[in-house]
Amino acid sequence: MSRILITGGAGFIGSHLCDRLLKDGHEVICMDNFFTGRRKNIEHNLSHNYFEFVRHDVIQPYLAEVDEIYNLACPASPVHYQYNPIKTIKTSVMGAINMLGLAKRVKAKILQASTSEVYGDPSVHPQFEEYWGNVNPIGIRSCYDEGKRCSETLFMDYHRQNGVKIKIIRIFNTYGPRMNPDDGRVVSNFIVQALKGQDITIFGDGNQTRSFQYVDDLVEGMVRMMGTPDNVIGPVNIGNPNEFTMLELATKVIDLTGSSSKLIFKDLPSDDPKQRQPDIRKAKEILNNWEPNVQLVEGLKKTIAYFEEELR
Repeated sequence: MSRILITGGAGFIGSHLCDRLLKDGHEVICMDNFFTGRRKNIEHNLSHNYFEFVRHDVIQPYLAEVDEIYNLACPASPVHYQYNPIKTIKTSVMGAINMLGLAKRVKAKILQASTSEVYGDPSVHPQFEEYWGNVNPIGIRSCYDEGKRCSETLFMDYHRQNGVKIKIIRIFNTYGPRMNPDDGRVVSNFIVQALKGQDITIFGDGNQTRSFQYVDDLVEGMVRMMGTPDNVIGPVNIGNPNEFTMLELATKVIDLTGSSSKLIFKDLPSDDPKQRQPDIRKAKEILNNWEPNVQLVEGLKKTIAYFEEELR
């Protein structure tokens, strides 16, 4: 049994990771400030003997005796990270500094949940880990993209300078139950609009592509990455390489919900990437043949069922 700290543990991904680590028999400290995380995501664990919730903002130092740290804390959808962009950068940068400092003190392993957004609007397709990216450092998405890039720099420098045992993963578009209905991400947007019978909003012409991974596949990849030998650092892409256009996604959501929603088109937001698809060869090689198991239709059915309950 390990004692594990998860920052952002009441969020969409963090809460699923809490569930998995408790199921595996570990002791979990879940830290969250409830900016985008929600109590209802973790309330089923509050009575668990090995679960502890701490309401705390990661930009403030935190002390605990732990064996492993998963650093997930940061708003991850444009609606939320652009609400207070300075706070977003602080969360990525100061949060990383605080958690790396803790890992250094207690000699814990620490995993950084980085993002495919470090690749920006990529000129290489699919994106592999050695690609340095094409990011606008002064755009409206920069608070998130550059914050995460800086976090990776800090992780590498704490490792090189102080010998901290680090892991870096780059998470591609992920969906599933416990997404916020109002987070503005394309999967939750389309499902909520379809279930309410509203027009489905497509930005641009709908031909821009994304690859969507179900949250359980991501959590499996994270746990495997934390379990790798100390000399395995990353970064490693964790995502589903099956690529879909926004039009294809909208059509699938309408079909699966039986909705009468129509499609409407609006201008593409600034710096929105045209393509996003992971090269996962490194993940397969390093993480014991890890690859996504849940394909889009199966994952959408589970996510739609969650939102049907959520919107009642």
